[in-house]
Amino acid sequence: MKYIFFGNNTRIAEHLQAELGEDISICANRLELSNYLLQAKHSRETSVDCCVFMERKNIQSDMLTVNLLRNQHVDVYIILVSAPLNKEEKMPYLKAGIDCMISETISGDELHKIVGFAKTFQGRTKVISSSTTDGVVNLSQIKLPIWKRAFDIFFSLAAILALSPLFILTALFIRLESKGKIVYKAKRVGSNYKIFDFYKFRSMYADADKRVAELKKQNQYVMEEAAAAAAAEVAVAGNVPEEKPLMVGDDTILLFSDTAMTSETDYLKTKRTEKANAFFKMKNDPRITRTGRFIRKYSIDELPQLFNILKGDMSVVGNRPLPMYEAELLTSDESILRFMAPAGLTGLWQVEKRGGSEAMSAEERKQLDIKYAQTFSFWGDIRIIIKTFFAFVQKEDV
Repeated sequence: MKYIFFGNNTRIAEHLQAELGEDISICANRLELSNYLLQAKHSRETSVDCCVFMERKNIQSDMLTVNLLRNQHVDVYIILVSAPLNKEEKMPYLKAGIDCMISETISGDELHKIVGFAKTFQGRTKVISSSTTDGVVNLSQIKLPIWKRAFDIFFSLAAILALSPLFILTALFIRLESKGKIVYKAKRVGSNYKIFDFYKFRSMYADADKRVAELKKQNQYVMEEAAAAAAAEVAVAGNVPEEKPLMVGDDTILLFSDTAMTSETDYLKTKRTEKANAFFKMKNDPRITRTGRFIRKYSIDELPQLFNILKGDMSVVGNRPLPMYEAELLTSDESILRFMAPAGLTGLWQVEKRGGSEAMSAEERKQLDIKYAQTFSFWGDIRIIIKTFFAFVQKEDV
């Protein structure tokens, strides 16, 4: 793999080269970058096996660079090198086709992990280079293996035909119990942050979305993470060293950064909230109808997603597509990996603990998604489908 640093800050380029242990070519402008990649492609007579470290400058200039790379060199892996960004600043880059984001002072171990990931997944992705009428470039999508797309089409068509009587009965019961649309359509974020309309049989009352804010205190993930963190703090408290850090009062530990100061208690509370709020789930949700509880228990509410599979929005097996408010919280270097696999009707985390007595934390779910993205295969998908039938009935009301 060839490595290129696109930017003017040679200090960053030298740091990356030292940590990576590989030669990195430096290109200071887009013309130089384009010529370098064209020469590399011509010499290989195939796609460019290349990783571009792009120094962040400004949004307009950076978008021109990303568009150039995505239009002319679809297989290039693009890594944005930047100071920390908030979620609003990250999203335009992810939508334009940036594959990963790293800090300017990344360590060698982390850099090698990311480069290893680039080598593994470079051949699995392609970029849709056509632009929409407003000039916005479409999101990059996972290039599904032929066997996976063929299986998806066959499976979804066969299932829709076989289950059509169940579709009709479910629609009838939903309409008899409550007013509103029979099929619920919502925006979801799938592979590589692709946004699409996600179909489910409606299992909640019509005003369910409006009640999310008032019910967030009952978020199961928040309660699980808070309980685990509280237990950890108690354990740490019993092993406080005799020589304490700088204290204010008797029990406040101060933490310093380059630009701010905070207490350890406030820092831990903030990190727990950010981590736990990435997923929203609660037990005995009062927004669910009686018909909704039945179709959720037997996963009948998921059946309209067979049309998503037929359309190509999803696959039979993959990582569950997330609501946009959840996906926007998973934009760190590690979390991005879960979006490098097809969105799926069922997946690895669903068959690991679904239907069991143990609750699954947000972190466990994310790690299983990442594992699937790194290892999915035909026989692995078949095993997950078989396990799904055994985990079909959920014992917990979630």
